[in-house]
Amino acid sequence: MLTIALPKGSLLKDSIDRLKSLGLDFSAFLDSSNRQLQIVDASGSAKGLLVRAQDVPVYVEYGQAQLGIVGYDVLREKQPKVAHLADLGFGGCRLSVAVKASSPYRQPIELPPHGRVASKFVRCAREYFRELDLPVEIVPLYGSVELGPITGMSEAIVDLVSTGRTLKENGLIEIAVLFESTARLVAHPLSYRLDADGLHEVVDGLRGTVKTPVLQ
Repeated sequence: MLTIALPKGSLLKDSIDRLKSLGLDFSAFLDSSNRQLQIVDASGSAKGLLVRAQDVPVYVEYGQAQLGIVGYDVLREKQPKVAHLADLGFGGCRLSVAVKASSPYRQPIELPPHGRVASKFVRCAREYFRELDLPVEIVPLYGSVELGPITGMSEAIVDLVSTGRTLKENGLIEIAVLFESTARLVAHPLSYRLDADGLHEVVDGLRGTVKTPVLQ
């Protein structure tokens, strides 16, 4: 039976809609009264796992799921050993550097050397500032990252931005974009090569739901 890891949060509904268009129905995950973390599709051909977005590539890498849907931001941060199959084209957002609107900084390179940057994307932030040749201290935060500059703990943050509303409401502004992120389809490499449990049929179906599905 094909097992697909689905991400909790903002990507879940679109992920389920795409799979439903292929005849795989995991919509019970959208029911707020549902407490199941594992659902078998009515056809009996596939099983869905509901996991934290950051854990999707882990389940795929270790073979507990043959396929997974996850944001590109998670793939860039975790760098898992999975096969990148398609850009599914939904869940668009960006990983950005932001500062207090009242601060004097309007470019990342203007941040003070050895200043602090708060982020849950520690690897991405560290690589970005290394490329700028600007030494900074990356402060790991995993909730309410916006409080870093507000409280004075950090000069800046590196965080996901969708509409920008949260930044604006907290008096922050974007000053640079590291990269754009969308939902991606990933697979366990060996399962993909072996076409385990009809995996290729589902992959081809999902690729068919977007205009430019295959990553280059």
